[in-house]
Amino acid sequence: MLLAVAVSAALVTALPAASDPSWEEWAQLRMCESSGRYDTNTGNGHYGAYQFDLSTWRSVGGTGKPHRASPAEQDYRALYLYRMRGWQPWECANKSFLDLREDADAASGVVPRYAESAYIGSADMPPWPGVVYTYGDCAVALKKFQLRMNDFDLGYTFTGSGCYYDETKRAVLALQRANGIKDSGLLGPKTWRAAWEGKPPGR
Repeated sequence: MLLAVAVSAALVTALPAASDPSWEEWAQLRMCESSGRYDTNTGNGHYGAYQFDLSTWRSVGGTGKPHRASPAEQDYRALYLYRMRGWQPWECANKSFLDLREDADAASGVVPRYAESAYIGSADMPPWPGVVYTYGDCAVALKKFQLRMNDFDLGYTFTGSGCYYDETKRAVLALQRANGIKDSGLLGPKTWRAAWEGKPPGR
């Protein structure tokens, strides 16, 4: 019984608050701002996955340079900024193709707890959707897989279309070969888990 309670509590802390942006929205924002790379520093005065400038980073309690902070710390400061100012600070949030909408927590002024940002990071594996995907399939869950693949050097960048075509198949096969999974091209539970917890695929 105690184990069940502990597991339930862990799941609760990994979920967004009722009104915070979804995992998918944060992933899309990161992809647009920095190609999803937490260590990005292009020398333009903006740093990390969320392209903080130093004054904004410090305004939400960040120290040092944003791109040198851990992914979890960057996620937390991004949620903190959203709670203070909504999507307004991010240039990418104004792009219509992302369709990012503000909710009750936007610019609420409520300082989040670290646990409330735990769901955001791309390194946290989203639940297996329970479907084996193959060429030609389109689904929201495939967007999560594609955006995760942008964390690896595959030689191309996914926009998160959610449709399984040639580039997705190449990524699936590369991931399967890197992790000793039968290279069927089917995106099943083993391949899904390997995307977050396995060996990174190469070109």
